[in-house]
Amino acid sequence: MELLLKKIQELVVLVLVGMLAIVVLLSTAHLGVLIAQEVWTPPRFLIPVQGLLEIFGYFLLVLIGVELLETLKAYLTRNVIHVRVVLEVALIAMARKVIIAEPNVIPALTLLGIAALILALAVAFYFERQAKQRFTPAAQQDQANGQESAL
Repeated sequence: MELLLKKIQELVVLVLVGMLAIVVLLSTAHLGVLIAQEVWTPPRFLIPVQGLLEIFGYFLLVLIGVELLETLKAYLTRNVIHVRVVLEVALIAMARKVIIAEPNVIPALTLLGIAALILALAVAFYFERQAKQRFTPAAQQDQANGQESAL
């Protein structure tokens, strides 16, 4: 029974990877069309600020898709979800939110919440990096030799 569930889980992840790959490819093509339209509309080769914000927001959305593909690939190959990749996706999503948000429309409390969430994600990312550096084989070898590793 457990083997059957594992095979079903692998199949579901493979299907998700395939669908997400299609979405990322189509989104990338749509981003290219969006850039071409912004560049081609008069005045040509000058993109207005609103167009730039739209392009950057869409670009980050495609980047989130790519990072999600990386997460699914890691899960499929090593059966683990990397905390660092999840934190990167969350930070990119928050950056996208900040870029496309209009501060004069969003309530101040919501802006404060977004800032707190970004700070929490940044702190988590920092500690994840510190933990990874502290527990690498080179750091373990230095500790075994009585040397302090530079963090």
